[in-house]
Amino acid sequence: MNLELTQKSGQTSQPPWKRVGNSYQDVVFVGGCPVLFKVDSELNFDYELPVDFDFSVSEKQVDCEFRRIFDLDFDLGKFYGYLRNDEKLCLLPDFCNGLRLFIAKNKFECIISSISSANNSIVRWTKSMDLFKEKWGEKYSFPSGDFFVFPTVDTICSVYGDELEEFEFKDNVLIEDCVDNLKSCGVGYRSKYIKQAAEFFNFQLDIDDISSMRYEEAFEVIQEVPGVGPKVADCILLYGYNFKEAFPSDVWIKRIISYLYFDKRDVSVSKVRDFGLDRFGDYAGYVQLYLFHYARKSGLLEKLRK
Repeated sequence: MNLELTQKSGQTSQPPWKRVGNSYQDVVFVGGCPVLFKVDSELNFDYELPVDFDFSVSEKQVDCEFRRIFDLDFDLGKFYGYLRNDEKLCLLPDFCNGLRLFIAKNKFECIISSISSANNSIVRWTKSMDLFKEKWGEKYSFPSGDFFVFPTVDTICSVYGDELEEFEFKDNVLIEDCVDNLKSCGVGYRSKYIKQAAEFFNFQLDIDDISSMRYEEAFEVIQEVPGVGPKVADCILLYGYNFKEAFPSDVWIKRIISYLYFDKRDVSVSKVRDFGLDRFGDYAGYVQLYLFHYARKSGLLEKLRK
């Protein structure tokens, strides 16, 4: 695994972990217990337990969760063999060597991050998710310092959606002073969908039920969540639930696939998604991840933009 590349590919549905010196760190719940994961570019892995927190967790549990998040059981060598047998994809293994799926440590965080990322920049939605943690997430103290975790479904349900809602329910406050709301974190119009999504998982569907569904059913069900369309649905299923057959498709993937496989003809995003599902099968998610990174860093995306 190339940790830098995996963290910074821009193809995730969660913010990158906090960089501290040479390591990336974040809090992961293992068996319901908060654990600070620490991994450096040489893939040296360590973890810390919270200060003054009475619980136990086994190294086996921690290692299993670490391997899941960085998809370490996926056979990259076999996948690279598959790519090299396709003349359109044969350059990807060397260009993207060590890039792995960065699976969400928290499904709810993944869903809210994905909704927030729609028509938004990576920097902007990442900052918004960090503000969510600082404002409404629980804080845990470790030997390495204090970390906030993403707020729960119940917590987001209880937060004001925007400044107007906050102004309406608070007494003796000016509207310009209303900053204890979702919209104040820079998510814009998406604040409405975020609040509704939290309510959806609080009252209509257990967030873990999707894990037991077949991909086709999960794709339909997740689109019932407010703010989730086909592209965001596939991002959630790929990065949140590890459905590797998902093929997130937007205008950029459309241009890349059209350029490579359709002789630059203008095809619809939905047709590109169907093509990706059919042609790449269980590798669809990884192919999309590699194609987008290659196009972004090789100059192909800029070429297609023109």
